Amino acid sequence: MKILQATDPSLVYKKPNENSHSLVELLYHMITWAEFTLKRLEKDEEKDLAAFENLDWREIDPKEHTWEKGIAQFKVTHDLIIELLETKDDEFLSEKVDYREYNFRFLLQGIIHHDIYHIGQIAYLNKLIS
Repeated sequence: MKILQATDPSLVYKKPNENSHSLVELLYHMITWAEFTLKRLEKDEEKDLAAFENLDWREIDPKEHTWEKGIAQFKVTHDLIIELLETKDDEFLSEKVDYREYNFRFLLQGIIHHDIYHIGQIAYLNKLIS
């Protein structure tokens, strides 16, 4: 959160080149897969894999997809994941995730690695474009 909060919102839509992602694109990509994780933990049948794949690397509308809104959404989603995990015992980690061929342990480890990877990209890109 410190890295996200320390990012200058005036830079988040810039790209170092045409083939790169912007900071805000990276943030909303992370949000997509955090929300996927949350919905799988909730056993939500309304939002299937295709719903999240359609949001992945979405078209960013600066009026709708602000940095501040994204940070808040990122935090809320992760807080909800943590709250939900606090209600579960370790046995559920062996359960298979719907729409996937792996268990919840793998999913949770994956979202942690995914966030770390993209936060690193955000930190690097922030320094590159500022």
